[in-house]
Amino acid sequence: MKYSFMTMPDETEITHSSIFEENGVEKIRVYIERPVEDGFIDATCILPDYFWQNNGFSDAEIKEF
Repeated sequence: MKYSFMTMPDETEITHSSIFEENGVEKIRVYIERPVEDGFIDATCILPDYFWQNNGFSDAEIKEF
């Protein structure tokens, strides 16, 4: 399940998962999604590892997030 966190002025939505455990470590997924002309661009970050899966954001935007 995704939980809403915030909507930024450019309509970028930030949501997150519930806490889950993987290999004895508690983690959470943060989802970032922005509407564009042909659909959406999105990225997912798994914390606390800061492992990014990116589908369209620039490196500078990911760094800012």
